[in-house]
Amino acid sequence: MDVKQAIQTRRAYRSLEPVEITDELIRDLAESAQLAPSCFNNQPWRFVFVRDPQVLKKLHGAMSKGNEWVQAASLIIAVFSREDLDCRIKGRNYYLFDTGMATAFIILRATELGLVAHPIAGYNEDAVKEILGIPQDMEVIALIIVGKHSETISPLLTEKQAEAEKKRPERLPLEKFAYVDVFPGS
Repeated sequence: MDVKQAIQTRRAYRSLEPVEITDELIRDLAESAQLAPSCFNNQPWRFVFVRDPQVLKKLHGAMSKGNEWVQAASLIIAVFSREDLDCRIKGRNYYLFDTGMATAFIILRATELGLVAHPIAGYNEDAVKEILGIPQDMEVIALIIVGKHSETISPLLTEKQAEAEKKRPERLPLEKFAYVDVFPGS
């Protein structure tokens, strides 16, 4: 699968079935993040790859309502960073952007490997930090929920979530976000 195919294939499915999470898989995903670009090569991203069933169960308790489907995940990746780990140039902080790029590399590599890597923001950050031992001065930016896509709709999904599994959500037309030479109206 080439990069374009991985981009086109990637979906944030919620119907998951178990998949074996090996040390080699974790290393593969981490190595993909390692190669992402960052401001002055600061590499501000930090990840905790959680596969232990007991720790996963604790994390389930930190999820927001509506994220019960996460219980079917085989791996949860906590994505975190801190502002001082990266550049601040002319008032612009780069740590979120750079960490986002590294996370996208993980998501695309997981897709290439036939996995679902679904980023979420619906969790209690303080609880996640406590469960995983992440220092309080770090910012948990996202959790990536990883598993194998199940063709069978999971009973853990709400009716609305189950409906969303059936087709890719509508995307904005290019003319709504991509401009050439200047932004219209400037």
